[in-house]
Amino acid sequence: MMLSSDANIQSLTGGLRLKVRVQHPDIHERTDRKGSYWFFRYWDDVVLPGGKEKAVRRFQTIGPSKGDNRLSKKQAEVERDKFLAKINKPTVQDKIGDGLILFSKMVEKYKTTHVEAQVAGRFLLAKPTRLKYAIHLDQRIVPQWGEYRLCEIRPDEVQQWLHRTCDSLHMMNDLRGIMSGIFTKADEWGYWAEGRRNPMSRVKIGEKWSVRPERILTEEETVKVLARLRDPNLLIVETAIATGARISEILGLQWRHVDLKNGILQIAQRNWRGDIDDPKSKTSRRLLTLGYLVERYRAQAAADKAGAEAWVFTRTDDSGLPLWDSGVRQALKRAAAAEGCDFEGLGPHSFRRANITWRQEVGGSSIEASKIAGHSTVRVTEEYTKTQLTRQDELTRLIQERLASAGEKQPTTVVQ
Repeated sequence: MMLSSDANIQSLTGGLRLKVRVQHPDIHERTDRKGSYWFFRYWDDVVLPGGKEKAVRRFQTIGPSKGDNRLSKKQAEVERDKFLAKINKPTVQDKIGDGLILFSKMVEKYKTTHVEAQVAGRFLLAKPTRLKYAIHLDQRIVPQWGEYRLCEIRPDEVQQWLHRTCDSLHMMNDLRGIMSGIFTKADEWGYWAEGRRNPMSRVKIGEKWSVRPERILTEEETVKVLARLRDPNLLIVETAIATGARISEILGLQWRHVDLKNGILQIAQRNWRGDIDDPKSKTSRRLLTLGYLVERYRAQAAADKAGAEAWVFTRTDDSGLPLWDSGVRQALKRAAAAEGCDFEGLGPHSFRRANITWRQEVGGSSIEASKIAGHSTVRVTEEYTKTQLTRQDELTRLIQERLASAGEKQPTTVVQ
C-alpha cells in the first residue's frame, strides 16, 4: 500500500475529515432458514459527493452460533470488537480504500509515478504514449472527471460521456483505457479497495467502427504510385511493402542493423520523429528478409559509404540525422493524388497493412503473418488483414471451377 503522510492524504481527498463515533452494540443470535448465527447492527458514516457524511445503519453477520464451527457468545463479542475498531476510530487512511481520493489528485500521482516515471534513466513509457496520455488527461479526462472522487465515477456516466464526445472508436478506446489504468494503479497503491472491480470494465463502447475507410491500394494502384516516388522515399515505401515493418522501425535503421550478405534487416529500435527508443513491444524485435530489395540496399550502402552507426535514411541537410515520417507521408500523398487513388488515412502504415494482407493471399498463414509483423496476437493481425474484391473473386472462381471439374467427371444423366 502506497499511502503517504496524513497531510498529503488530506490534500489528495480535498481536505476530507471524518468524525469519531464510539459504539458498542449488543450481540444477538438469529435462527432462521439460513441457519443459526451471531449478528449485530452498527452505524457507518458514508461520504457523499461534496465531502459530506451520512450515517447508514448496517447489519453485520459474525459467524455460526450452532454446529461444528460454532462460536461462543464471548468469541462473537471479540470478533465484533475487532470489526468495530476502525469504525469507532476512523481515519482517512482507514477509509482511503473506499475511493475517497479526488480523481484530479489521483491523476497527478498517476502522471508523476507512472506516465513520466523513469527507471535507470529510461522512461517506463515510450514518448508517443506519454504525449498521447498527457493530451487526453489534460484536455479531456480531467476537465470532465477531475472534481469527482474515485468512488463517485459511475460506468454508465463514463459510457454516455464517451459516446457523446468521441468521434472515433480509437479515441473512446484510448480514453477508457487510460481511465482504467488510473483505477488499476489506485488499486496497486492502496487508494482503491483490494479486489474491488475496476468500474471501467463495465464501460462498453460498442462494435468496432472507423471514421476513415479501411482500405489499401490495389496492386495496380501501388505500382503507379511507386513509379512517381524517388529515393529515399521510394526505398522506404518498398521496404514497408516487402517486409511489413512499421515506418518508425524503417526510419530507425542504422547500417549495423542491415545484413547485406544475407539480405536481412534487424528490427532493434524505432525512430519516432527524432525520439530513438526500443521497438513497440518485445515481439517487435525480429528479423525481416529483404528479398529482391537487397540489391537496392547494397547500391545505397555503396553510394553512401556509410559506417555501421550511420542512419540508413538521412535528411538532405547533411546533418546525418534520420528522416522523419512526415516527409515520407507527404511525398506518398502527392504521388497517390496524382494517380487519383489518394484517400483519407493513406500513409506508410497502409503498406504495412498491404504486406500483411498480401502475405496471406500468396499462401502465408495468419500465424506467419503475425510473427513477421511483430504483432502480440494473431487477433491483431486479423484486424490488419483486408480481403480485397479481386481476391474474393479469385477464390469464388476457384470454387466454381472445382465444382465444374467435378461435374465433368460425372456420367451424363438423361433427364426423362
